[in-house]
Amino acid sequence: MAREMKNSGIEWIGEIPKEWEIMRIKHVAEFEPKCNMSELNNDSIVTYLPMECLKNGYFERREHNLGDLPASLTHFQENDIVMAKVTPCFENGNIAIMQKLQSGFGVGSSELFVLRCKKINIHYLFWWLQNKGFVSQACSTMTGTGGLKRISPYFIKNCAIHMPPELEQVRISNFLHVQCVELDNVLEKTHASIEEYKKLKQTVITQAVTKGIRDDREMKDSGIDWIGEIPVEWEERRIKTLFTLRDEKNFSPLEEVNLISLYTDLGVVQHSELEKTTGNKASNADGYKIVYKDDIVVNIILCWMGAIGRSEYNGVTSPAYDIYIPQNEVLSKFYHYYFRTKGFSGDCYKRGKGIMAMRWRTYSDQFRDIKVVHPPLEEQQEIVNYLDEKCFAIDDLIAKKEQYLSEIKNYKKSLIYEYVTGKKEVPKEYQA
Repeated sequence: MAREMKNSGIEWIGEIPKEWEIMRIKHVAEFEPKCNMSELNNDSIVTYLPMECLKNGYFERREHNLGDLPASLTHFQENDIVMAKVTPCFENGNIAIMQKLQSGFGVGSSELFVLRCKKINIHYLFWWLQNKGFVSQACSTMTGTGGLKRISPYFIKNCAIHMPPELEQVRISNFLHVQCVELDNVLEKTHASIEEYKKLKQTVITQAVTKGIRDDREMKDSGIDWIGEIPVEWEERRIKTLFTLRDEKNFSPLEEVNLISLYTDLGVVQHSELEKTTGNKASNADGYKIVYKDDIVVNIILCWMGAIGRSEYNGVTSPAYDIYIPQNEVLSKFYHYYFRTKGFSGDCYKRGKGIMAMRWRTYSDQFRDIKVVHPPLEEQQEIVNYLDEKCFAIDDLIAKKEQYLSEIKNYKKSLIYEYVTGKKEVPKEYQA
């Protein structure tokens, strides 16, 4: 028999079971609570929690001497709930219950919210804070610029929360724990499968662009450490003998040009396509560099991480990028594959310089001096045709896995929402 419902009086919550209450988070949990760490000293070992160590439901443990950590960071203690205040971390469910802390206390990023339960089951609140209705409402309060927008602390404190009777909170928590552990196992296995396909793709590409796809050939040493032997018909050339720099500046207004961007994972893409998914729009294109189809675009800062790609479009791109024109007997698509191998990324790193990883630059003089393989033009095309077919098949498998991943994530979000809001009742076998 369906349970009796009542109107919660709050639009985004809608109806709730008749016996449930509506309260404010600040009335059931202490927000940003104090931690009495007076018994600790500078030599005391405490758990340290940077925001990147807060994962979906758990956290990676790090320990430090309290005296080595800034006093301005967020403090928490055993059984506090900690969650990210920065998007997209907040949206991705970066939340965990702090347990088994060193010395019973922890110190973490200032980008974390801390909640300490007073009149609510800790596990129920943990699940409730992940329900998609609350997450959506919280994200509508975001303030800030760029990618690091923050959730309003005022909203968190004053947000309405569904309050089942205490025993039902426990039942809901136990049920969701069992269900979500199973779903998380599926997600983990699917993630691992996707990574294996990506590794396979990288292996197929590397083998083809360094050894070719013809069997039983005479080989010779390439003189390139990560490649080893290559077919005897192939040459070893410096990039500067295969490509020339293009340095044409754009003087047309933004609305008259096709803005293109370069990403490590995606390669060269039209900005108009990105706007559909990110909503980000460029403000101008003054001084941008002109790019033509078949040009190679290189991010001098991130090329050692694979941020290189062939453009399939005419357009303009960031003045921070280098643009290369393929010369005679050079198939741009072949070098698109070659330049995006991990081996070539290593060459870019060796030739680059900088004071830290994210400021590591491989300037044009250094990039152009890198030695690469150069098969005959006919064989370049042969390899490209082979890789287009193989990579399409692998990418199709990855896309299907990622679609399945998305469906499981959405199912998990719906499951949590339906049970912590009382839209569905915990099955009888979980009510003992």
